[in-house]
Amino acid sequence: MEIVCRREDLVFGVRTVSHALGGRTAMPILGGIHCHGESEVVELSATDLERSIRCRIRAQVKSPGSLVLPGQVVSQLVGRLPEDETIELREQDGRAQLLCGSASFDLLTLPADEFPEGPRPNGKPVGRVALSALLQGISQTAFAALRASETTRLALTGVDIVLRDGAAKLAATNGYRLAIKKVPVEGLPADYDGSFLVDATVLGDLSRVLTGVSEPEVAVFTDGGQLHFAAGPVFFSCRTIQEQFPDFERVVPKDSEIGVFAARAELLDALRRLEITAAEESGAVTLKVAGPKLEMTSASKDKGQGRESVKLVKKPAKEVEIAFRAEYLIDALRRMESDQVALWLSAPERAGLIEPAGEIAPGDEGFIYVCMPVRLL
Repeated sequence: MEIVCRREDLVFGVRTVSHALGGRTAMPILGGIHCHGESEVVELSATDLERSIRCRIRAQVKSPGSLVLPGQVVSQLVGRLPEDETIELREQDGRAQLLCGSASFDLLTLPADEFPEGPRPNGKPVGRVALSALLQGISQTAFAALRASETTRLALTGVDIVLRDGAAKLAATNGYRLAIKKVPVEGLPADYDGSFLVDATVLGDLSRVLTGVSEPEVAVFTDGGQLHFAAGPVFFSCRTIQEQFPDFERVVPKDSEIGVFAARAELLDALRRLEITAAEESGAVTLKVAGPKLEMTSASKDKGQGRESVKLVKKPAKEVEIAFRAEYLIDALRRMESDQVALWLSAPERAGLIEPAGEIAPGDEGFIYVCMPVRLL
């Protein structure tokens, strides 16, 4: 194989597929980036068997063919090559020669015939999602999941993606909080009903990959135990988690009558300060709803105590005193964009629900957040 391409194109392609490079593994081939040149296109691909990323870049293919480059070496190298130069890559005597300006590198290669063939779904996509909406959906849900090192329940490490009724509903939980985001899906068949549980860290990689794409929409494909996303030159595939996600719709409070309406930024700043003096084990901040202000306190025998009050937009219907882990409230509020939020409550021992209020920012449409309280002693 022999190709010539622009430096910035190769940098984009390599950095994109590098999100799927296998780490420490018994299969060295998973640490490689597969390059296939044909016509005027080079397709780069990488996989760790849980996710697979392919990226097409334009190039002058002087001699078609395939080779596998050492992923970590190439991903570090291409960004440091001379700028405003073209790159020539060619295979010679079992090695890859990379030329850029005055720089020349001879790199070891891996056997191309050992590289796993990435999944390629058959048929048309089930629907299309606006790129900005998908990125916001991942941002407002994936954070609520647990990491694999924190639990043996794989379902709690994922984001459940339910495709139904012309929309994708994303949900993630750690058992004490639940984030839900609904985004429209164009072209989704009226009778389609599918649920796909995807590792939250994998969706985080998808988000980082799609951030570098200029296409306005993402095509979504489903194929057995795989979910696929295509946008412009990028194709991202991931395995789904074969576990049952909790019935999250049943967790959402339906009868909360105490509405606490406040300025989001003011409430967020107050919680960030009170978190400092909260007890280490609970991280609790107590909220006392009474009158035109929300009184908040936190205390720790090791750090002292703090008190803040936030002016409410309107007087709540009833009084209540309830405590939440400050971190959980902060995580939701800082991922919202609306100037005003509503916290719906019913009793000290029942979950609270946060949603945007007032003039809702476009990025907050379809977002709700449920948080379990901390027991007051």
